[in-house]
Amino acid sequence: MLTRFAPSPTGELHLGHAYSALLAHAAARGAGGRFRIRIDDIDGSRSREIYVAAALADLEWLGIDWDGDPVRQSARLDRYAAALDALRSRALVYPCFCTRADIAASLAAPHGPPDGPAGAAYPGTCRHLAESERRRRLESEPHCWRLDMAKAVATTGELAWEEEGQGARRAAPLAHGDVVLARKDAPASYHLASSLDDAAMGVSHVIRGADLIASTDVHRLLQALLDLPVPLYRHHGLVCGPNGKRLAKRDAAASLASLRAAGLDGRRLADDLLHGRLPTGFFLQNP
Repeated sequence: MLTRFAPSPTGELHLGHAYSALLAHAAARGAGGRFRIRIDDIDGSRSREIYVAAALADLEWLGIDWDGDPVRQSARLDRYAAALDALRSRALVYPCFCTRADIAASLAAPHGPPDGPAGAAYPGTCRHLAESERRRRLESEPHCWRLDMAKAVATTGELAWEEEGQGARRAAPLAHGDVVLARKDAPASYHLASSLDDAAMGVSHVIRGADLIASTDVHRLLQALLDLPVPLYRHHGLVCGPNGKRLAKRDAAASLASLRAAGLDGRRLADDLLHGRLPTGFFLQNP
């Protein structure tokens, strides 16, 4: 067994991150396997080195150890570019020049696209551009690259993944619309980078929050398109705060740094979290 924890260094870790990391660590160690750290620092405009050091310090405070050096997404940009080129050579991706305002306007139209798992799906505005117009605009306009979802699904046929304890779960990537695989401000999206990195690291079990269940639809499709191995998945419940909402990095009171500063014992907190005991005011929302 090989599991991983993959924080984005865009803020401090909170109780929800701790819970996820502890579950992945406990699963690997309990099976005599390996536990790896990946730093998802592909977002160059928001990632900060100070948060990388803080995340590793938080994990050590909780008593979490890991195997090997942390993997950096920023060191793997060539792998993402190669995968995108492979999809481009099969005409499975297309450049999208739409701005946020363009997309918002099209979604607000009376007959806008239906909602997908992450909100309204992209309406496919740039999918139908003539090749000559694409070439002309590629030379001068900022653009992202989107997956032609209908064409991709037609290529792979029906897909499924194994959810631990629940059996096979059918993937429904069409509901997501033409997702972004490379952003205007980053060389790869979460979907593409995470799928490629899990495969390259040899991750056998992906243990992550239930808020990412829908993303697995897209990841399973990319695994099929790029001939990647399919791990076993386990999507766990989410830690929520007193307001009933799942935690975010802006929730300073739930940050591990603030809890450490308040004098909490990290290893005792880790044991409590693994046994479903959360600090006062926090609760676990099951999938």
